[in-house]
Amino acid sequence: MSLREFTPRICYRSNTGNVVDDFYVPCMERSVLYRRAVGYFTSKALSLAARGAAHLIKSGGRIQLITSPHLQESDIEAIEKGYESRGQRIRQVIEVELDELANELEHERLAALAWLISVGALEIKLALRVNPNTKQLVRGIYHEKIGIFADSEGNLISFTGSQNETEGGFVDNFESIDVYWSWEDPHRRAQAKAADFDDLWNGAISDSGLEILDFTSVAKELLLKYTPASPPELDPGQLAWRSPRGKASNRPSLPVNLQLRPHQIEGIQNWVAAQGRGILQMATGAGKTITALAAAVKLSEQLGLQALIVICPYRHLVQQWSREAENFGFAPLLAFENIHRWAETLAIQLNEVGIGTRAFLTVMTTNSTFSSQAFQSRLRYFPRNTMIVGDEVHNLGAEGLAESLPDSIGLRLGLSATPERWFDPEGTARLFKYFGEVIEPRLTLKRALELNVLVPYRYVPILIELDDDEREKYLELSAKLAKVWNLHDQETGSAKYILLERSRLVASARNKLVALRSLGQTTLKDHGHLLVYCGDGTVESALDDGVARQVDEALRILGSELGMRMSRYTSGEDLEERELLRVQIEAGTLQGLVAIRCLDEGVDIPSVTTAVILASSSNPRQFIQRRGRVLRKSPGKESATVYDMVVVPPIETVMSESERQLLRKELIRFVEFADLATNSGEARAAIFPFQKKFNLMDI
Repeated sequence: MSLREFTPRICYRSNTGNVVDDFYVPCMERSVLYRRAVGYFTSKALSLAARGAAHLIKSGGRIQLITSPHLQESDIEAIEKGYESRGQRIRQVIEVELDELANELEHERLAALAWLISVGALEIKLALRVNPNTKQLVRGIYHEKIGIFADSEGNLISFTGSQNETEGGFVDNFESIDVYWSWEDPHRRAQAKAADFDDLWNGAISDSGLEILDFTSVAKELLLKYTPASPPELDPGQLAWRSPRGKASNRPSLPVNLQLRPHQIEGIQNWVAAQGRGILQMATGAGKTITALAAAVKLSEQLGLQALIVICPYRHLVQQWSREAENFGFAPLLAFENIHRWAETLAIQLNEVGIGTRAFLTVMTTNSTFSSQAFQSRLRYFPRNTMIVGDEVHNLGAEGLAESLPDSIGLRLGLSATPERWFDPEGTARLFKYFGEVIEPRLTLKRALELNVLVPYRYVPILIELDDDEREKYLELSAKLAKVWNLHDQETGSAKYILLERSRLVASARNKLVALRSLGQTTLKDHGHLLVYCGDGTVESALDDGVARQVDEALRILGSELGMRMSRYTSGEDLEERELLRVQIEAGTLQGLVAIRCLDEGVDIPSVTTAVILASSSNPRQFIQRRGRVLRKSPGKESATVYDMVVVPPIETVMSESERQLLRKELIRFVEFADLATNSGEARAAIFPFQKKFNLMDI
């Protein structure tokens, strides 16, 4: 395609449309080379810059990206004082940014960039602010913002302006860009911008106070874990919408075979008594979705509720909500990322509600789409009697998402097994301020088991020893951590990077795969309905002495080596593939799934009876959600089993204050889950050597 087929405007402003959908994607689709120089850069940038990148893949196109890492004063000080090399510290900063990706859509977009860089079609360079004389790093970022699209015919579209490739730049803040195109450009501004970029890319500006570093090889290594098995063919947003079912004139109603449990009825009553504000805190698997839909039905019947908005962190959760909602007679419109797939239908349905030809409107969307200007600009047209439901509502306490929640909608219901945000009291306060406090009854795991809402379970901790080189590295990192540990702010500064590196070492411990193989050869081989949770790091592979993702090596061991019918369930599988996998494991044609994060929040596969946890983050929410996946009730399911691989710190570990606090926090999680298991004595006995070894018998 030619860029001449697209008619750009001379200026794009975020208050008159969506800059990304109106400009960025159409240009990307028609280009074979995209050159971008930006200023401030965060983890969101790679995902947002990848919109339309699947089309560059199909056309054999390339991306050249220049940006600046977000270095803090502490980073520059660590480099200048020689604590760490410049390259090592910059790598750590960007690695942390990549680890803080907020949702599945970002991971899927990164798959396109990961594919491009794996085939040599993406190059990344870093622009660092330096003193022109001493070449030492200085505070500040590279501020110039240039973008150039080029097609196969040599046509150019260049743009400049205030739009940084950050989440704020693409979604939240006011933005304005000026656009020039080479075929109607008497002043040759498009060509001039291309020449400016090329000078910067080639390092031809020697006295600019900038140092240009090639970051491609490091970025390739960091993006390896996102690389899909085959090149993406479409932007994930293009798969995001399907037509709603049902009749527009019908109101939702409770399914005839639905019998709400007492805790669900009490939760609805208390939420209504709180003037339609509050958060339902229920253990994963205890029926939050059904409770929320039942509450919406009751409001429709008794108070004339006209519209329901459900916000989910992931697209596959939107689909799951849609399946459940259709059982209640809702006709949900699925509004995902691509505005062209849902905006017109939403406008029509809002108009129908306004003139009275549609009795009820249901919209189900993702956090990212809900917070976009395209969706935000349409909130004003929703009727006064609208209810908003936040699924996995802890996510909506993030600053950018919290700001998108509309004051105009008064009926607000949050859902989460763990509403408090991990190490984020400000975010938790924002959440409670908007949705209201947690509503009684709080259905903890213990209470859910007592009420027979979840199935009983066996808990089997498997203690994992580090091998020699892992033990040396662990001790080295622990010594560093003890030196920089700050009792009042343990999760920031240098401690944060060390904790990240050590947690990755633990997550990818080699003996975990040895234990998995042993478990597969004995206990798991003839079992079905199995979930295996892996970390997102890499491990040594038995094939060709190479390196592979832990999830891929686990799949190889259980599948190719042991002959089990297993499949991968990650961001590399599209929505249709995931739905097929869900059906296959429910039907028993697959024995199990090997996953990273995609099964953590809200995914409903109640027939699963066994979980193997190779790795978990330090955030207790992840462990709570993972155990909940396997405790859901299902016909014929009487109990469940959780195998939890627990890495034991080396005996030589010095019990510093930092080490004691971290081990105590980790052990509390194990003990809590062990105490509620049917084999609590056996489980506690397995953990006992760990407690005794590190003098933590008081837990």
